[in-house]
Amino acid sequence: MTDAAGLAASKPPRLVFETLFAFPPNRDIMGGTAYFLQHETGNILVDTPAWDTDNRSFLELQGGVRWLFLTHRGGMGKVKEIQQAFQCQVLVQEQEAYLLPGLAVTTFQQSFELNPQTEAIWTCGHSPGSSCLYYQGYGGVLFTGRHLLPNAQGLPIPLRISKTFHWPRQLRNVQKLRDRFNPETLSTICPGANTGFLRGQRAIGQAYEHLMQLDLTAHATMQPLL
Repeated sequence: MTDAAGLAASKPPRLVFETLFAFPPNRDIMGGTAYFLQHETGNILVDTPAWDTDNRSFLELQGGVRWLFLTHRGGMGKVKEIQQAFQCQVLVQEQEAYLLPGLAVTTFQQSFELNPQTEAIWTCGHSPGSSCLYYQGYGGVLFTGRHLLPNAQGLPIPLRISKTFHWPRQLRNVQKLRDRFNPETLSTICPGANTGFLRGQRAIGQAYEHLMQLDLTAHATMQPLL
């Protein structure tokens, strides 16, 4: 069952690629954006969309959910209800798992392979267990949660806020991603928030090039936002 707030009709998920959809921002996760990736080995939900009748019906029509991957503690939302509806596996970095008491969860330390094309990568900084999900299809897609977010120009940046867990570690993990990927393996970033700055675009293209343009030294001296 959904709560009263979930009874209102919501906007449908938008197509990013043929098998990838972006949900509208969900106020349950501070306006965060969840994603749904269809895969032959089992569908993957990245963070939690608003748990209403329309979104549940959409997920059912697409074949349900095998994995619910949580990029960070702020993306959790209605985890219990989604797991109960689809009997899916909840995957979260081990340092965030305590926030889901009573639920069956799968945890990982550095990385975890969901299928041969999809891997969870620990990128702490925004929160202790903040993580990204990498999918090899479509030239390489990285779901960044709040590790990397679009700025007002729609470019991916690390964003330091008052609740940032560890800013130097966050910057080191941006460098970790730059070292791991290249233009052939990373073409798109799907951020977990601030998607209004994309101005109608459904993801950030030329992802690796934009990452390489970041001045991490300048970011290191930035003061946190309130």
